[in-house]
Amino acid sequence: MRSGPVRVSVVYPKASDVVQPVDSTFLFGSVGRGDASLTVNGAPVSVIGNGAWLAWVAVPDDTIAHYQLVAAVPGDTQVVGLDARVAPRFHPPAPPALWIDTTSFEPRGVLQWPAGEGVRLDVRAAPGATVRLRTPAGVVVPLVPDTEPGEPSWGIRAFGVDTAMYHLPPRVDRYVGWLAAEPVCPDSLALPPAPCATLEVAAGADTVRFPWPLRIATLDRARPLVIVLNDDTAHTGTTDSLTVGKAVPGGTYHWFFQTGTTTVMSGRWNDQVRLALSRESESWVNAADVQPRPPGTPPPGGVVGSVRLSSGPRSVTLRVPLPDRLPFRVDEDDRSLVLRLYGAHSDVNWMQYGGTDPLVHWMTYRQESADELTITLQLSQRVWGYRTRFEGRDLLLEVRRPPVIDPGHPLKGRVVVLDPGHPPVGATGPTGLWEPVATLAVAKKAQTLLERAGATVLLTRTDSTPIDLYPRTHFAELHDADVLVSIHANALPDGVNPFVNNGTSVYYFHPRSADLARALDRALVAELGLRDLGMGRGDYALVRPTWMPSALTEGVFIMMPDQERLLAGEAGQWRYARGVVSGIEAFLAERATKP
Repeated sequence: MRSGPVRVSVVYPKASDVVQPVDSTFLFGSVGRGDASLTVNGAPVSVIGNGAWLAWVAVPDDTIAHYQLVAAVPGDTQVVGLDARVAPRFHPPAPPALWIDTTSFEPRGVLQWPAGEGVRLDVRAAPGATVRLRTPAGVVVPLVPDTEPGEPSWGIRAFGVDTAMYHLPPRVDRYVGWLAAEPVCPDSLALPPAPCATLEVAAGADTVRFPWPLRIATLDRARPLVIVLNDDTAHTGTTDSLTVGKAVPGGTYHWFFQTGTTTVMSGRWNDQVRLALSRESESWVNAADVQPRPPGTPPPGGVVGSVRLSSGPRSVTLRVPLPDRLPFRVDEDDRSLVLRLYGAHSDVNWMQYGGTDPLVHWMTYRQESADELTITLQLSQRVWGYRTRFEGRDLLLEVRRPPVIDPGHPLKGRVVVLDPGHPPVGATGPTGLWEPVATLAVAKKAQTLLERAGATVLLTRTDSTPIDLYPRTHFAELHDADVLVSIHANALPDGVNPFVNNGTSVYYFHPRSADLARALDRALVAELGLRDLGMGRGDYALVRPTWMPSALTEGVFIMMPDQERLLAGEAGQWRYARGVVSGIEAFLAERATKP
């Protein structure tokens, strides 16, 4: 039991934090001693022995939330006022007034779009009104009520375990429409958009209008704009060194384009560029990664000829001759890799094995569509890892040989890279425990246990010097890690109740890593004794490397007072470390007996 003076501290929210406009959220911090009572706006809040506390509180419909915290022991009381900033919400006027939520226009900004291609419109306005958009050309676009159910916040969708929170009623004040792209104030697209289309909301004899903050310039499909993608050669970004492609603007990563990939730009929305990978496939990338080729450059594409395998001591490499540095994607199954080439036509007459390497059982190719070609490698063993690179115009797909694992001593001789999560940034617990400090302590203890079992162990960091994400994964690949595990402590976004959404979870990205994530999750739950939130596929940079199985552990929630206390102590750190080691060992043992 911690003793001392009563001293109320609030770790979240700080003065610089802005709470999202939700019904309820959490506050947490410390009162300095374990026997104090605490109330927040008169409601009692539990305090554990080290003085830490966590409260679930209502958020008023205002830009400031006022909370009074009262901590007391006999003879000593401290009263603290907390004014938390809340992101503003739109407040419609009372009926029958007509209104438009001017913060809700989608899309907004600058759009470059093929002429005639549809643009989805979305806006909030007074329920029951007639809503339409008038363009500079005099076109009138009707907007109709959106009858689909409302969407919960991304935090609830991603982390909430109570599915009742997913069922929201339709938003009667949301309208959607479909605009065939036409020039809308296309001049000076580099300048802040000056709206030229007008939204009208009418009911009876009343009408309100507001300019839609959007400019549209149309693209000519007959004159395609060819572009080249560059990687972050200085590695100043926060994820991979490759140009990442997304299925929606600003969305999650789905493609990983090599330096020099050539393709066609088919649209742009503010800082996001749409690529026409083929007639049927498109991807979005950051505009900063795009460099145009000279006007008149023909679109990339053409015939792919015969391919050849070559064997090496650590890997087998497929060489694919390309007419240009075409965009591609690699998909893996349990025992196969499928290379999809966009803008490619097959003349793969010969598929040479270059010997009888046992790793590749067979190869095949298929023209999936008019300009998408797939080449499949069926492996004799489960996928362990692969990587790709261009050599001139040839694409090389290097398939890693699985390590030979001793079933009796699965860790012996293995190279394991442990990544103590963060810094920069990192979550903080109620008493001030910083995630990077705790994860480094856990990683060092796991290193000790792994080395005792015969593994070679490397840490991506050994002190609190900030390291970006790409150098961590690059470090693991440079050292030919057999396994990469990133160690973290969890937290939640505003609006997700931590009392019902906390526990242990583990994340992976590629199919080959699912068994590693499952083994780690089981081992950590057994060691830590917390609720099993299960494994998940998550788009984290530390689980995206393709050269080895990798997983990211969220063993505890550092924002929970009792779990922060566990993570702060030597005994709890050893428990977390044992869970990591047991999970890695179980994964390797399973691969040794079922290759």
